[in-house]
Amino acid sequence: MAGGQRKTERREPVFGAGPDLHADPLERRSRPAAPRKRKHRRTSKARNVRGRIGRLAYWVVVLGLWCGIAGAGAVAWVGAHLPPIQSLEIPKRPPSISILDDHMQVLATRGDAGGGNLKIKELPPYLPKAFVAIEDRRFYSHFGIDPLGIARAAIANVLHRGVAQGGSTLTQQLAKNLFLTPERSLERKLQEALLALWLERKFTKDEILELYLNRVYFGSGAYGVEQAAQRYFGKSARHVTLAEAAMLAGLVKSPSRLAPNHNYKAAEQRARVVLGAMQDAGFITASSEKLALAHPPVIVAQKATGSVQYVADWVMDAVNDRIGHIDSDLVVVTTIDGGLQTRAEQALTDELAAKGGKYGVSEGALVSMTPTGAVRALIGGRNYAQSQFNRAVAAKRQPGSAFKPFVYLTALEHGLTPDSIRDDRPINVKGWRPENYEHEYLGPVPLSTALAKSLNTVSVRLTLEFGPAAVVRTAHRLGITSQLEPNASIALGTSEVTPLELVGAYSTFANGGYATQPYVIRRISTPEGKVLYARAEEQPARVVDPRYVGMMNAMMQQTLIIGTARSADLPGWQAAGKTGTSQDFRDAWFIGFTSNLVTGVWLGNDDGSPTHKTTGGSLPVAIWSRFMKGAEQGVTPQPLPSGYDQGSPGLLSSLFGGSSGAPTPPAPIPGRPRQTTGSGIDGWLLDGLFSR
Repeated sequence: MAGGQRKTERREPVFGAGPDLHADPLERRSRPAAPRKRKHRRTSKARNVRGRIGRLAYWVVVLGLWCGIAGAGAVAWVGAHLPPIQSLEIPKRPPSISILDDHMQVLATRGDAGGGNLKIKELPPYLPKAFVAIEDRRFYSHFGIDPLGIARAAIANVLHRGVAQGGSTLTQQLAKNLFLTPERSLERKLQEALLALWLERKFTKDEILELYLNRVYFGSGAYGVEQAAQRYFGKSARHVTLAEAAMLAGLVKSPSRLAPNHNYKAAEQRARVVLGAMQDAGFITASSEKLALAHPPVIVAQKATGSVQYVADWVMDAVNDRIGHIDSDLVVVTTIDGGLQTRAEQALTDELAAKGGKYGVSEGALVSMTPTGAVRALIGGRNYAQSQFNRAVAAKRQPGSAFKPFVYLTALEHGLTPDSIRDDRPINVKGWRPENYEHEYLGPVPLSTALAKSLNTVSVRLTLEFGPAAVVRTAHRLGITSQLEPNASIALGTSEVTPLELVGAYSTFANGGYATQPYVIRRISTPEGKVLYARAEEQPARVVDPRYVGMMNAMMQQTLIIGTARSADLPGWQAAGKTGTSQDFRDAWFIGFTSNLVTGVWLGNDDGSPTHKTTGGSLPVAIWSRFMKGAEQGVTPQPLPSGYDQGSPGLLSSLFGGSSGAPTPPAPIPGRPRQTTGSGIDGWLLDGLFSR
């Protein structure tokens, strides 16, 4: 090699000379066999399963913890939105006011709860059991919430793919009724559950059931078993039969739909389900169930639920005036006759239904009272559900010619008689030219004819002759309380009054001249009988001399004989009255009376729009006659008061058989000549005002 370098040889590995690296057959046989390898795989699989189970258990625990935390948080949040438990009290039930008619029958009730509270021991045993059987059979064993009931309801709802059953216990239902709104939400349901637990802790089972029975809604405005029993069966819940108890228990599921006075068939079918549940629970025997099914409940005829509400509203105002703030249950006995109230409602509503369209009349009112002021029937409108405004008490309308009796009474008290003559002819009062209805004039006429035929010009002449202020004083003396304008047009009833006060004023003519104050309450007491108010019977003050009462009654009888109310029909009775029609036919009136009843009818439209020429002698007289015929049926007729025993020749002497002497007039008005007789009556006052 060049440079003296030594060449190095490459050596390759040699395998032939070394030890044999292959295993011999014996060594191969000593290796692990196949079974050992399968055991290893099984162990790994078991280890994997155990691992998965462990992980699942872990997450279940974690999930459970989170659910527990979430649940606790939800409960805490719901609880935070409730009043503090220590401050929760059973809300005091609003006072129940039972309003009775003159025969001690229930007319209406006021107050959210309606009926009085009853103790469970006062009820027949099967009544509370009926509610337990159909609403919460495990009531006496659960703690306010029934998990089994909730599960059963959930399964039923799933199977029916809807809400087939409810899981709420009676305690939960009571909690909802006492403290919560009807809102359907998870929050409200949680609040209901918490309150149910609180109720179970605070009250016994019987106390909870008692609260429930006195608060639950039964439809048709009835709250509590007492009012429901009175409303549907006409009796106290203390005396309901098994069949009636079952029907009441069945109503709470859907009170509005099942109310038996509206849907008896559905209510009766539901009652059968309740009876079956009671028998299945062992609360009644099979024979008792069979007997109850054979004698289903009979629903009492409902009173006139419309018009009596006007009475109830008025009564509540009067109760407040008598005793002030109401904080306990009351029983109010009124002067209303339930039968007459129904007759009055039928007369008004039926006539308006048949003829209201023709006459262009949409509303009406009726007041009927005794001559001493006891209101026997009052209708404040055509339909209480549509309008609660009480037109009989609160609507002020122009009375028209129905105001004229106060004008004529003023004239009589200033020395005229029914036979005194006044001219019926056109007049002009400072540019105002009042006309008669038929635009005809009769010339000289006696006052009796002028009033019977409602001659406007004569009424105006009398008003101006004795002064509008004198007419206003007369009206106020007889009971008109509204403000009256002392001007010439007062002669034609242009100042507004209510039906109640106008009928009350006419009562003075029917009772012989005594002041009348309309009233509707006889007595107010507690349910236990403690009297809080009783109307004292006082001797009324005389406000009209009986002679003038006799004259007025004689003249107003002529209204029904020859005058504007000739269509009034009341066989066998001596009746008197006056029609009234306001300007442009906006109001139509008739106030008529016997010795037994004074009844007034008003018709018109709430917006003051004109009717289709409706006069007091048309539809109002028809309604009055229909009502009075029924009202006076069975009552012995008595003549109207007549204290005039010195009748002058003519109408009065023929009616009363008196002497020819004229009544003694009151002292003359200072500075004004008193006109008593003759046709030349237009004195100095009239000469300056009337156009000849």
